[in-house]
Amino acid sequence: MKTFIAPRILFPCRLALVLLASAIAIPAFAQQTQSTAGSQSTPSATVQQPSSATSSVAAPKEGFWGRVNVFARKKWVNNRVDPLKGQLNELDEVNSKNGRDIQDVDRRSQAGIRQAQSAADAANQTATLAGSQAQKANATAQGAAGHVDQLNTTVSGLDQYRQASDVEVKFRGGQPILSVAARKQLDEFAASLTGHQGYIVEIEGRSPLASTAGIQSSGRLAEAVKRYLVTEHQIPVYRLHTVALGNAPVMSEEETQKVKASSVHIRLMENSLAAREASSPHDVASSTGAERP
Repeated sequence: MKTFIAPRILFPCRLALVLLASAIAIPAFAQQTQSTAGSQSTPSATVQQPSSATSSVAAPKEGFWGRVNVFARKKWVNNRVDPLKGQLNELDEVNSKNGRDIQDVDRRSQAGIRQAQSAADAANQTATLAGSQAQKANATAQGAAGHVDQLNTTVSGLDQYRQASDVEVKFRGGQPILSVAARKQLDEFAASLTGHQGYIVEIEGRSPLASTAGIQSSGRLAEAVKRYLVTEHQIPVYRLHTVALGNAPVMSEEETQKVKASSVHIRLMENSLAAREASSPHDVASSTGAERP
């Protein structure tokens, strides 16, 4: 007996099979299309990445059968960006370390510069002080040189004398006796010595007698004058210098004269230094070693 199926029952079954096949085919077609699009877009993204990242990171397979899933793109991007982030972080650390090293070098350089500047300032102060001391030493040396020159001038002038005055005392008969006129002359001469420093008195005795007699006679006359000046006017002995010339002719610029009478010629010889510094008797006395009578 044949089974007969009514057409109204088969039609719904066929329709259900067609719908089921369509439901299965559409997702597969859509997934294939998306995979194709993803495979086309993947090279462009790979081209934009740096060569170092492409060589070091392998593209992982994702999605269904190794194909990219449209809902997995963020994960895919993160997987490719994370290595770059690591490299950037490493570069940041290197840059940070370089910056710290540069700051350290700069800090040490600044410290060295400050130290060198301090040393230079100290050296400059030392040089300034040395220059000041050198100037003081130069001034002292110049003062010493001036003092030495003054001493040389003083020493040179110690034996330089000039005639300040003179007087001639006459004796009668060759006797060593001072007359009233002779005493008056000697008194006036002794009075003229007041205020003089560094002087000497030359006493030259002369006699018309010849030979030894004349020398002895002129010596007694000179000693008489010297004795009077010492005893009556307290003139220091070391300032009086006597000499017996006998009948030696009198030498002068005009003419040479023979001795005609007994006499004593007295000259006041004044030291040139004492005459130049007469305003300061104490200095003159100390420099010449002479004392005021």
